[in-house]
Amino acid sequence: MPFSNSNPGGVWLGRAELVGLGPVVVTIRDGYLLDITSRNSATTRDVLEKSNATEFVKTCKGTPLAAISDIPPTIKWLAPCDFQAIKACGVTFIGSMIERVIEEQAAGDFERAHDVRIQITDCLGENLSEIVPGSKEAGEVKRILIEQGLWSQYLEVGIGPDAEIFSKAQVLSAVGYGEDVGLHPSSIWNNPEPEVVLAVSSGGNIMGATLGNDVNLRDIEGRSALLLSKAKDNNASCAIGPMIRLFDDKFKLEDVRNAELELRIVGKDGFELIGYSSMNQISRDPKDLVKQTVGRHHQYPDGLMLFLGTLFAPTQDRDAVGRGFTHKLGDVVTISCSELGSLKNTVQLSTECPKWTIGATALMRNLVARNLI
Repeated sequence: MPFSNSNPGGVWLGRAELVGLGPVVVTIRDGYLLDITSRNSATTRDVLEKSNATEFVKTCKGTPLAAISDIPPTIKWLAPCDFQAIKACGVTFIGSMIERVIEEQAAGDFERAHDVRIQITDCLGENLSEIVPGSKEAGEVKRILIEQGLWSQYLEVGIGPDAEIFSKAQVLSAVGYGEDVGLHPSSIWNNPEPEVVLAVSSGGNIMGATLGNDVNLRDIEGRSALLLSKAKDNNASCAIGPMIRLFDDKFKLEDVRNAELELRIVGKDGFELIGYSSMNQISRDPKDLVKQTVGRHHQYPDGLMLFLGTLFAPTQDRDAVGRGFTHKLGDVVTISCSELGSLKNTVQLSTECPKWTIGATALMRNLVARNLI
């Protein structure tokens, strides 16, 4: 189940699909999942655009659907976003930045990664951990690394003034809790990326947060950064959920800054990996990342979901010494955070995951047929 507590505290906003009806907007009250869909809240986008979104969700009328501890198969969890753009930040943690450099130096060849990792860490050590991106100190590190022939485009966005912000997935394409996540069939070196995802309104206001899996194809992106779109945006390659926890007096942005994420991977082969991502080690503040994403330079009329990046970079060997980690089909990936619940998905090929068929047109027609717009 997506929550360890049958009556999780906080103010929650999400989406579910009801058999025979379609998508509904939901919240949790007194241990029950409630349908709060109305003409005033037909989509989560509508709710997040309200200045009093948290109070609205706490007090609006709702129809009980099921106990949160006993969700029937007639109710399917959906990603909690609908019309919001899905954006992601990369290279926001020093540890994962070094892994991106390794991918690039190894040209996407996981068999070379072990030797490259030793070479780079011997050179860089831990001297980047205190560097503030865009600072004078960062500029000096850049100069030294260029002289040593180790400068990389990943180091540019990791310690330079401009963050890497890219389009992770298409509107309405993200999958939710319990669904399969997809790997491009040509990838043989890949991993999950456990991240906090911010829910941001069209005005750039951070309304709340949830969890996300920014599935990463290390071999494809490592061959060329120009293949980023192929590495990131595939059928079912983006998971978000279980629900957005809205900010209130008990959950604030400071809680996001200090969130601790746990990642657990369990394979059919008996392999198990546990990893962690500590948000307090992020090198760019969430507010700065939002400011670099939305503003006068770029508008998002329906708001956006923003992946904040991850500290997690798997180096644990799975099959042979020095070959590191890569997914196998059937891996069960669970991303958990005490404040945000759990996001659980099973790894399959993108070509084997259910096709993405419900886009903006289909959703609008469904809402019109239900007299919601």
